[in-house]
Amino acid sequence: MTAKIKLNSASGGGSFSLQAPSSSANNRVMTLPDSADGTILTTTNPKAGNIIQVVQTVKSDTTSTTSQTFGDISGLSVNITPSSSSSKILFIADVAIGGDNNTTHSFKLLRGSTDIYIADTASNRIRASGAFGHNYTYGYSQVTKTFLDSPSSTSQQTYKVQWRVGYAGTMYLNRSHQDRDNANFEARLVSSLTVMEVAA
Repeated sequence: MTAKIKLNSASGGGSFSLQAPSSSANNRVMTLPDSADGTILTTTNPKAGNIIQVVQTVKSDTTSTTSQTFGDISGLSVNITPSSSSSKILFIADVAIGGDNNTTHSFKLLRGSTDIYIADTASNRIRASGAFGHNYTYGYSQVTKTFLDSPSSTSQQTYKVQWRVGYAGTMYLNRSHQDRDNANFEARLVSSLTVMEVAA
């Protein structure tokens, strides 16, 4: 016998059912407050601003580039499938970059092949989401960029970071340029991308 409570709507146009778990080992308790009326939120009816899902990717190994054009960072992308086309996606990129002495480096945030959170066009200047400048070979920077995106889709979305060197040299992820193997000097770092679906 299935334990179920069925409540008909006041207008007679529909009903709401509460059904018990399939076994006593799966007991569940729903507590309703006695101080005020309210609405029970669900994943299909969340309140605006609620976080519906969170996805993260972490890259703890190192890689590098010498390219003067933007390119993907291998292993540093994250996929999320919004549950509603009205949802927004909060994108948090936390990247650790090292480079040669007296060099500059740039990176940008993307959804698929679309640049997001990027500077306006200004003559020949690089359009980017963030940049790094290094004036010593064992330095590095850890920078976090956050952007609230509106993909307007329920298809899977890929969020990623692309990077490029300024004019010459090498750009490193999660390490310094010199990367000395000494417990008193450079550290190895870690980078991550986090995306959160936010109800609209």
